[in-house]
Amino acid sequence: MTTSIVERRQAFTADLYRLNSALASPVPHRVSEARQVLARLRRSFAGPRQQAEAYDFIFAHNPPEAEQEIWLLTAGLFALHPQPRRNTRSLGASMGGLVSVRGESVTRRFTQLIARDRTALAHQLRQVIRLLNSEKVPVDYDQLLGDLVVLLGDRYRGDEAQRIRLRWAREFHYRPGARESTEDSSTPADTN
Repeated sequence: MTTSIVERRQAFTADLYRLNSALASPVPHRVSEARQVLARLRRSFAGPRQQAEAYDFIFAHNPPEAEQEIWLLTAGLFALHPQPRRNTRSLGASMGGLVSVRGESVTRRFTQLIARDRTALAHQLRQVIRLLNSEKVPVDYDQLLGDLVVLLGDRYRGDEAQRIRLRWAREFHYRPGARESTEDSSTPADTN
C-alpha cells in the first residue's frame, strides 16, 4: 500500500515535532540524539556538504523528488525554532502576533517576506523564523511545508501561490480584539 504525498508530509512534520519532544525526555540518550539531529538540520543551511549530513533524516520520509529541497528547508527552519505541536499558528498569524512585542519593524519584515520571489524566499524565511524563535512565537510547520511546496515549486506564479500570500497577509493583519476596540472608541456616545 502506498502512502499519499499528504500523508508523507504529515509523517515528516510529525517526526520534526518528535525531535522537540525528545529534547524534554528524561532519557539522556534521547535528548542527545535529538540535539544531534537538530544540529545537523540547522547546519544544512551552510552548504552542500552540510546538507548531505541532513539527508538521512529527510530521505527516510521518501519526499517526492520535486519537493526534496523544500523538505530540507522546512527541516532546517524547524531546527532553528524547534517547538511542540500545540498552539501553533500560521506564519502570517505568528508574525502578526509579534507586532505587539516588536513593533512596526515586524510589519516591514513581513511585507518583505510576502513580496519575495522564490529565489530569495528561503533566506527571508530563515530570518523570520529566527525572529519568531527569539520571542518563542510558534509556527505551524505542517501548514508551512504545504505552503512552501506551492511557493517554491512549479506553481509559484499561479493563483494558488497568490492565495497563500493573501492568506498570510489576512492572518497577519487580522488581530482579534484590535478592530473591535478601535470601532468602539470611534462610535459616538449616546447623548440621550
